[in-house]
Amino acid sequence: MQDNNNGDIDELLAKEGVKRTKHRKAILEILEQSETALTADEIFLLLKENNTSIWLSTIYRTLEMLTEREIVRKIMIMGEDKARYELRHNEHKHCFVCVTCHKMIPLADCPLEGFEKELHDKMDFDVTGHNLEIYGYCHDCKLRKQ
Repeated sequence: MQDNNNGDIDELLAKEGVKRTKHRKAILEILEQSETALTADEIFLLLKENNTSIWLSTIYRTLEMLTEREIVRKIMIMGEDKARYELRHNEHKHCFVCVTCHKMIPLADCPLEGFEKELHDKMDFDVTGHNLEIYGYCHDCKLRKQ
């Protein structure tokens, strides 16, 4: 990871009022570099490859705290018994999730915008947020299955 990204992570943690420890920064660096959401076990192995000494329990506690602070997004993929985590980029996004390779393909638009307005108008319900993940097989995994 480049030094300017370390600065971004430091700023993010400071903005959220989270103490900047080497383990928290290392976990966030791994998530920032990853193209897919990772399990705590995968993060642990990647940190070990980078010669970072850390307990798996520390990773779980850190991920839960970062999730509570909305720095990291926790994703439960259908059919898996372990949560996956990704860095939250303060962007509103929805995605298709491949149940084989776990690739997350973002949707271009939010299909729920009209529904939120309808909920407000008909039910006087103020939506504060939502998540949408659609599970299936990506193009590459579908070809491998044939």
